Amino acid sequence: MTILTKIIEHKRSELPALFANEPNFQTVKKQRPSLYETLLHTKNLQVIAEMKRASPSKGDIAMHIDPVTQALQYEEAGAACISVLTEQAFFKGSFEDLNAVANAVNIPVLCKDFMIDTVQIDYAKAAGASVILLIVAALSDEQLRSLHTYATDQNLEVLVEVHNVEELQRALQIGAKIVGVNNRNLNTFEVDLSHTKEIAEQLPHSNIAFISESGIWNVEDAQFVANTGAKGILVGESLMRSGDVKNSLQSLQIDIMTKDGEIR
Repeated sequence: MTILTKIIEHKRSELPALFANEPNFQTVKKQRPSLYETLLHTKNLQVIAEMKRASPSKGDIAMHIDPVTQALQYEEAGAACISVLTEQAFFKGSFEDLNAVANAVNIPVLCKDFMIDTVQIDYAKAAGASVILLIVAALSDEQLRSLHTYATDQNLEVLVEVHNVEELQRALQIGAKIVGVNNRNLNTFEVDLSHTKEIAEQLPHSNIAFISESGIWNVEDAQFVANTGAKGILVGESLMRSGDVKNSLQSLQIDIMTKDGEIR
């Protein structure tokens, strides 16, 4: 059994408790910018900054950090969006973390979880998320289309995550507007930035907001994925471990203009 299948199996075991209770959060309603529009029209590599306490591959990363304090630093540094892990068993996140962050910031907030049922989307929206994640590798074609439709009908934006060209084709078939390539293999958890280049070469048109996720630590990494056509990057561990969040984040917001002045 792979790490991904273990996580999905555990998510299934959590569904009955979610169905048994209505989401109950004190959420401040806010009109947030569109992540898609921000990415599509940017002149600089945009950063989706992640609140990430732990991971299956790295163990505890930053258990001591307060999610609101971290989120406010991200927002002040110019993050385009804040990603909040809500998966508890493997990443030690929660919907309470998401709710606290959503109430504190005014930029888009992504619920980062392993979505397999609409009830999880209901909880994400109730907690204040404006964006959700759908992982193609975790879903059948029917599930992927159904959850994508359900989320967009709820006025949520959807980041559709892929790992290879076959998954990219599945994402395109449902009309995904924001596509992220995870450079981390969810079966082995090994990271390779060349995955971003491989997927970027297969993107059919420029109105898809393309994001590179995982394994981005420095300016060289940011430049590599920007050169492939990425408009944004999702960065978690390096920012969580940074002693200077503002400078670390802003160093990644590199120019992505072409030599003739046109946006990539």
